[in-house]
Amino acid sequence: MRGAVRHVEWVGDEDPERLEAAVVTFAPDRLDALGTSRTTDYVTSWALETGPDWVTSRLSIAVDGRGFTRWLVLTRDAHGRWAAESYTHGDDRYHDEPMAAPGIADPGSLDGALDCDLALCPVTNTMPILRLGALQGLEETELTMAWVDLPSLAVVASRQAYSAAEPFDPGAGRSVVRFRSVGSGFTADLGVDEDGLVIDYPRLARRIRTR
Repeated sequence: MRGAVRHVEWVGDEDPERLEAAVVTFAPDRLDALGTSRTTDYVTSWALETGPDWVTSRLSIAVDGRGFTRWLVLTRDAHGRWAAESYTHGDDRYHDEPMAAPGIADPGSLDGALDCDLALCPVTNTMPILRLGALQGLEETELTMAWVDLPSLAVVASRQAYSAAEPFDPGAGRSVVRFRSVGSGFTADLGVDEDGLVIDYPRLARRIRTR
């Protein structure tokens, strides 16, 4: 069932030349989204589909950079199995460093993962925020994510934790959700709106336009 549609744009917090844009369609227990990311070195387009409880079913991504093209289709089936199809053409180095091959190097590491997490993309924080009820209050909860690197499109397991730092304030139109990378220890307080969409994500992105 098609629901509310949001058009959202962000700019990179530490890299203001990066622009993110997405069209997100909400239903009561899921969302679909189309998006783009533009940097000085490459352009990314992606499409996301989720099923009941905002669980990822499919993420397709195409990256066109200086001298290279890559694409990835990442899927999760009803039994929780992740799979990927990928393609690469051109240079396999980025900023003079070798890029990892696109796709899943260790499928078993994604056992139990419900969500994809696309690097630099604020939209992929929304699914765990909504499923965990983080706008209403949440003790820290750890998750395994299928994290997709950019621009390589390599997929690896990422342990992450979410908790509610500030409950939703209708007057301010925002809640604060605390994100923590279990592996690196990086922590950020994400400002999010009533739909669970990121308003500001320190060091990653800040929203510049929405409707």
